[in-house]
Amino acid sequence: MASLRDIRKRIRSVKNTRQITKAMKMVSAAKLRKAQDGILAARPYATMLDQIIADLSARAGDESLSHPLLTARPVKRVELVLLTSDRGLAGGFNSNVIRRANRFLYENTNLESIRLSTVGRKGNDFFRNRGQNIRKDFGGLYQRLNYRAAADVAEELVASYLNGEVDAVHIVYNEFVTAISQTVKVAQLLPLQTLGTPGEAPVAGSTSLVDFKYEPDRQSVMDRLVPQAVNIKLYRALLESVASEHGARMSAMENATSNATDMIGSLTLTYNRTRQAVITKELMEIVSGAEALK
Repeated sequence: MASLRDIRKRIRSVKNTRQITKAMKMVSAAKLRKAQDGILAARPYATMLDQIIADLSARAGDESLSHPLLTARPVKRVELVLLTSDRGLAGGFNSNVIRRANRFLYENTNLESIRLSTVGRKGNDFFRNRGQNIRKDFGGLYQRLNYRAAADVAEELVASYLNGEVDAVHIVYNEFVTAISQTVKVAQLLPLQTLGTPGEAPVAGSTSLVDFKYEPDRQSVMDRLVPQAVNIKLYRALLESVASEHGARMSAMENATSNATDMIGSLTLTYNRTRQAVITKELMEIVSGAEALK
């Protein structure tokens, strides 16, 4: 049986851990609110941009409109970009993305090549430790995450696509649903899928209800907006991933805090029972000694 000193030490240790997990939960909750604000701020622009490009794409057949980032070609070489976190203690946030990436690799062994790029240390460490070649690690992106930083990454991926190094680019990330729910998603970044493309969920509001006017001409507008659409799609995925990370960590720390509270209660009960047993034993020894002196 553990001594009273050992039990007291264990209770202090668990209480200290509970303070840490409670503080981490509060920090994650604050960061989650900020990340959610970023998602909401980007949504109206991204939605309207999708609608405009969908309208331009719908006219492409009649007006000879085209853009290389909208044109699909036979897929032989693919780049897969993993969005994980730099830190752990976030439940299944990272493991779910890594598992989905492994499944993607397994399901597409017929391709000529699949190269990996990573955003976040956890995904990079996992695949490097298993001998997987990483083309590029976009380290430190989360510390300076904004539209311009995301656009720099997107432009590098676009250059690889236009140069013919890859025929498609996919991103694997956690899509934010609620603070306690995230969904792992594989999204095609290039070639860009529009609202009318099979497999892409439609955005609320039909472009047929809007009569867009384009100046100076439709092709010029398409050339300007399509790269921006790629940038904003990657930026939104990064924002979703950040919000999902904080939501997952907040949930994990809440569970850890609750478990620590339960453990403290159990240890306190054990301490009281052990202390009572020690007192009873000492009383019995005193009584036995007194009886022996008679």
